[in-house]
Amino acid sequence: MSLDWIAFTPWSSLVGGAVIGVAAAMLVLLNGRIAGISGILGGILKPVTGDVAWRAAFILGLVGAPWVYALWGAFPRPQIDASAGALVLAGLLVGVGTRYGAGCTSGHGVCGLSRLSPRSLAATATFMAAGFGTVFVLRHLLAV
Repeated sequence: MSLDWIAFTPWSSLVGGAVIGVAAAMLVLLNGRIAGISGILGGILKPVTGDVAWRAAFILGLVGAPWVYALWGAFPRPQIDASAGALVLAGLLVGVGTRYGAGCTSGHGVCGLSRLSPRSLAATATFMAAGFGTVFVLRHLLAV
């Protein structure tokens, strides 16, 4: 295994992580809400009176941020080494896992771990183990 030094971006990664952390902290401190995307989106799909505006603003910010970025720079060119079917299957599995795990990686991994939640520690460890296992099986055993 070797490190791709051209794609190695520690400073922008550090800044991005800090921005995510500050945004999650602001949401919990100012709004009393956890920045778990599945819960935020779920609250829009099953609306409660007076609880939709901040959720819609959050989702709009997630979708709109790349377009704001595009005003100053070009979009990076993604390279996806999977078929459309594999991507659909992966999305469905993530959705099922999110329901069974009572939250997503952002809710458990970013917000739950920072609150020292044992449930989030178990969920995040499970997410990571499943990801490691999937990559190992697909790349090394099946050579996909």
